[in-house]
Amino acid sequence: MDAVTPRPGPVLSVRNASRVFGGFTAVRDVSFDVAEGEILGIAGPNGAGKSTLFNLISGVPFGPSSGEIWFDGARIDRLRAPKIARRGLRRTFQSEQLFTTLTVGDNVSVSAAYLSTGMTRAARQESIDIAIDAVGIGAYRDLPSGEVPLLVKKKLMIASALVAQPRLLMLDEPAGGLDAEDQAELVELLSSLNSQGLTLLIIEHVLSLLRELAGRMVVMAAGSSLSEGTPEQALSDPAVVEAYLGGAHE
Repeated sequence: MDAVTPRPGPVLSVRNASRVFGGFTAVRDVSFDVAEGEILGIAGPNGAGKSTLFNLISGVPFGPSSGEIWFDGARIDRLRAPKIARRGLRRTFQSEQLFTTLTVGDNVSVSAAYLSTGMTRAARQESIDIAIDAVGIGAYRDLPSGEVPLLVKKKLMIASALVAQPRLLMLDEPAGGLDAEDQAELVELLSSLNSQGLTLLIIEHVLSLLRELAGRMVVMAAGSSLSEGTPEQALSDPAVVEAYLGGAHE
């Protein structure tokens, strides 16, 4: 994976983003910036609005009811999801979004065909090879994706996002279901991608993973942002201790 050239200003700015469904507010006036090349963690209890926030940013399957989202200097909250993705903002999901009967390599090829418009066939194939090598799943390339280990499925989703050479990758609970050994391997992979200049925004319930990876953390509850700072600062906030940690430090 090629290193990303830094640009001035935050790569992502979320400004008072809200999403209302009927009389229910799923996300309320959330604001934060993500700097070029950083890892920002998003934490919070179930129902906090974390995945909905990712939906608002990526446009999959909907954008915000109000507020603004800026990516790489341009406003994107009024764009359709494919245009947002092609600008260099990609995401993964909690569950493995894979074509289980297709091989690992073919899954990445499908993503490349969708995202890499305007590329020659040779350039597209090179991007596929680079993405597969970047996450270390070359040995599984010809196997059906439904039959590979869970960690390989997680890496495959990342490779399918990397094939378009994004500026920012959003990961929704990437460590879900992994044991401690696989979590450690995932941390190593994400650290390596970040060291090459890829900006990461990570939702995660495994707080030890966020403590190890993230320089900053935003903690949400009931659709709102409770605290922002280093993992130590955010998780020691009394409001976070009460709402997220059940009144006691983890």
